Amino acid sequence: MQTKKIFTLSRRHHIFFWLFYFLLNTLRWGNYFNDYLYSLKTNIIGFPVHMILVYLNIFILMPKLVFKKKYFSFIIAILGSLLLMVFIKFNLTYYLVSENIWPEGPAVINDFSFSYAIDMMIGELYVITFVTAIKITMDWLEEQKRTAELEKMQSETELKFLRTQISPHFFFNTLNNIYSLAIEKSEKTPKIILKLSELMRYLLYETRTKRQRLDQEIICIQNYLELESIRYGKLLEIDMKISGDIMNKEIAPILLLSFVENAFKHGANKNVGNIKIDLDFKIIDNFLYFTISNPVPKLGKHKQIIDHPGGIGLNNVRKRLALGYNRDEYELNIENNNKVFIVNLKIKV
Repeated sequence: MQTKKIFTLSRRHHIFFWLFYFLLNTLRWGNYFNDYLYSLKTNIIGFPVHMILVYLNIFILMPKLVFKKKYFSFIIAILGSLLLMVFIKFNLTYYLVSENIWPEGPAVINDFSFSYAIDMMIGELYVITFVTAIKITMDWLEEQKRTAELEKMQSETELKFLRTQISPHFFFNTLNNIYSLAIEKSEKTPKIILKLSELMRYLLYETRTKRQRLDQEIICIQNYLELESIRYGKLLEIDMKISGDIMNKEIAPILLLSFVENAFKHGANKNVGNIKIDLDFKIIDNFLYFTISNPVPKLGKHKQIIDHPGGIGLNNVRKRLALGYNRDEYELNIENNNKVFIVNLKIKV
């Protein structure tokens, strides 16, 4: 159905082009000869010749010869076609319109001469070149549009894939936490399972769009932090600040959660003793300034790994930012001073 629609539109464009060109040419030569009837008759004969040569070149000669680099064969074919069609045009004009075949020429022409043939072939070549240039330009624009659509589709597909990576990764870590507490027969287990179900509902059903409400994302992060607080208890200290108007702002789904998860995976999980994680959400104009910091593990063998082999955290985020935002819409800086690991993200919301 779609193919038929494209063909119909293309055919309509061709009809409009030739009608406009025919009308313009008829008026032009009618004014030149001061004889519009003569101009109409000669154009009725001439335009089928134009069209045959143009479509012969576009749909047969160029695909079969030029595109296959058979340039010499193309030159012979186009010159032969021009000569044949000019000869046909000469005879049709002579017998149907006037014996003076070339009234605008330097002298009265009533026979098929070399000079007449050359001049007419040059005129036909002009028409072929003009229309072919339009066709090539239109094809190039269509190809550019198709390429842009394919790139957009590929980017959207990759973004969806990256989002599907995050959720299983998060669930895997949390289920490990639940398993540990279940072995200990901890009273915290039912509450963690309830919180996890709320997060699963959000991650599965509320993150399918390109952008999500910022306030909903922050609620998701708060639920995640509460899960981790249940797990770590008094060992974990979280300082979370929000300033500015977070309502009516949008951000890529679960983008910020990746940073929070990374802070626990490579900070809290590998530290012994008390852990403090600071989060700051600040809205200024149309940008969110997000900062999160976590302690770097003191044990050498557990030293903070930003891009660990096989990890999908921060690498995932960088790809999502590059695919989902223009370069002037975000700025990501990551610092590691061997004591504190800090992420600073400025992003348009």
